[in-house]
Amino acid sequence: VLLSPPACECIWSDWIDVSYPNSSDKNSGDYETFENIWKNNSSWECAKAENISCRSQKFPNTPIADLGQKVVCDVNVGLICNNKDQQIGGIIPMPVCLNYEISVCCTPNKPECLPPPSTTSTTVSTPSSTTSSVSPPISTTTPTPTTGETTRETPSSATPTPTTTT
Repeated sequence: VLLSPPACECIWSDWIDVSYPNSSDKNSGDYETFENIWKNNSSWECAKAENISCRSQKFPNTPIADLGQKVVCDVNVGLICNNKDQQIGGIIPMPVCLNYEISVCCTPNKPECLPPPSTTSTTVSTPSSTTSSVSPPISTTTPTPTTGETTRETPSSATPTPTTTT
């Protein structure tokens, strides 16, 4: 039902680096969050992040899992690295965050690419949670006839049927 025109396909951004960790502040870190990106670049045209890639600016070819740092790289938030969560050791000798950068695959912020208000969010959230948890082939095949008979005959026809027959 929903067709997305080519102009609405997910587009990868350049590498974004709007935050730099302060190595002398334990409460600092590197915060490449969508909120910070919008604060620093109001023209950023991202309606919805579909995918995210995170890397260290200093070690771009090393997967972040191999850097020995506790980092959140999440498509709903962006990247978060707190100095206080880091341990001595790993790729750097000090327990502070490396400087990270992110690239985001975004649906463009254009009216034709945005879902209709409220109808889509209500409709999408209910079926996706139900569908993902209850969709094995056995349960789909077996209850379909039972559910159909129960739904049609219990509320309206089950009581009148014996009365009409007798």
